[in-house]
Amino acid sequence: MSSGEFLGFPTVHEREPEPATARVAAGADDAGLGEAARQVARSLRRPSLSPVAIGLSAAAIDCVAVTLALWFSVYAVSVEGFSGSRVAVLAFLASAAAVVVAAQAQGYRLHALRRFWAGAGLVFAAALAVVGAGAAFDIWPVPAGPLFGAAVLALAAVLVPGRLLVSAIARWALDFGLTERRAVVVGGGSNAADLIRGLAANPRNDIRVCGIFDDRDESRSPAVVVGVPKIGAVADLVAFARTGEIDMLIVTLPLGAEKRIREILTAVRVLPLDVRLSAYSDGYEFPRRKASAAGEAGLIDVLRRPLGGEGRLVKRAFDTTLGALAILALSPVMLAAAIAIRLESPGPVLFRQLRHGYNHKPIEIWKFRSMRVETCDPDARQIVTRGDPRVTRVGRFIRKWSIDELPQLFNVLRGDLSLVGPRPHALDAVSSRQQAFESIVDGYAARHRVPPGVTGWAQIHGWRGEIDDPEKLKARFEHDLYYIENRSLALDLYVLAMTPLRLLNTRNAY
Repeated sequence: MSSGEFLGFPTVHEREPEPATARVAAGADDAGLGEAARQVARSLRRPSLSPVAIGLSAAAIDCVAVTLALWFSVYAVSVEGFSGSRVAVLAFLASAAAVVVAAQAQGYRLHALRRFWAGAGLVFAAALAVVGAGAAFDIWPVPAGPLFGAAVLALAAVLVPGRLLVSAIARWALDFGLTERRAVVVGGGSNAADLIRGLAANPRNDIRVCGIFDDRDESRSPAVVVGVPKIGAVADLVAFARTGEIDMLIVTLPLGAEKRIREILTAVRVLPLDVRLSAYSDGYEFPRRKASAAGEAGLIDVLRRPLGGEGRLVKRAFDTTLGALAILALSPVMLAAAIAIRLESPGPVLFRQLRHGYNHKPIEIWKFRSMRVETCDPDARQIVTRGDPRVTRVGRFIRKWSIDELPQLFNVLRGDLSLVGPRPHALDAVSSRQQAFESIVDGYAARHRVPPGVTGWAQIHGWRGEIDDPEKLKARFEHDLYYIENRSLALDLYVLAMTPLRLLNTRNAY
């Protein structure tokens, strides 16, 4: 599918963007970085592999293997009246229970998966325990003794190859550092050296320090500390973190630099990163949100990214499943909107625009075209106002009921958007008073610490439409921060359930 077509309909292309927009659109967030920082950032373009994803894959393999083993076990010892479908359901439920037991025993942690015999033995024992529990409650349609014997043989036959594959994948991921957490350090010298050596001495450490940022010259801060290079100044941090995929920022500034540390924390609050203070430097007096994980001995937890690896994986599965169902349910509405747009005014049905996405990166979102082609404004230089002559009759209707946003469900499937999150705004968004959003709200980019959404907490509270008053943007920002700090699947479901009801209030939709 070309960039100018979507589901068979052409789209409105952007006009030639302004230089700043062009740089962002091209992904040149590293334009202001030094050569060393730029090279490191570009080597980190792809995120690390989530250990949770490997654990879930291993659980799925075990579930399939145990289900097959138990099904064949019951089949092998059945004399008459074998019901394949009923036994399949029982076998699946038993295998799911066995996987849950193994998970509770931390059998799907990456280091546990690496050990073949221990991992296979844990699942084997859990499966036999579930078989025994089922026999005690007379759930199985065959005698317990023969079933138990058959299950021992069948489980051994299927778990060995499955677990060989799982342990090979886990060893490969660990040996090649595919699941490591990438960190950068603020502050070089002896404090950074103590941190790096301390992390290396921790056998459970999964943190790799990729670079050091320090404002001091080489006489006070060496160019290389324990093999880790100094790649930039503190002012380069935000641009670096938006260019490369890193997970953690560790502050190791000298004693007495509390004011400077607070300045750094204020600057990096817009980034989706875990922030830690190095406890290898004594004397820090900062509140600890929560004790650090076992693999972070020597680090003080200060800030946590709102959506970690496990949370992102769950949210992605949630978005993909419900997004696909929403497309199926709303396809007649989208088809009717597309036909109406084509009949009323010449030009493409769909409109695309660059907006800020997760971690401030540009994304291209799709909407139904609501304006005349010659007046479309992909750079959002002029806010749509009530009675705007650029908007067509069909456009006014679909904007009023937010039908113009429905193609963004395909952005959800593509991974650019989430179903629920702060609404994405244009790269150089301005209010109707031509004020840049960043100038109205300090730290406005903190909204980008989670993926943007088709709908959000602010929208169901009536904060949608024109920004003709700075207080409206501040209210949206406060609601977005509330969502980020309190995000959960239950809250996402609540927002999705309330969105159709809130659309009945069309006061600010035009």
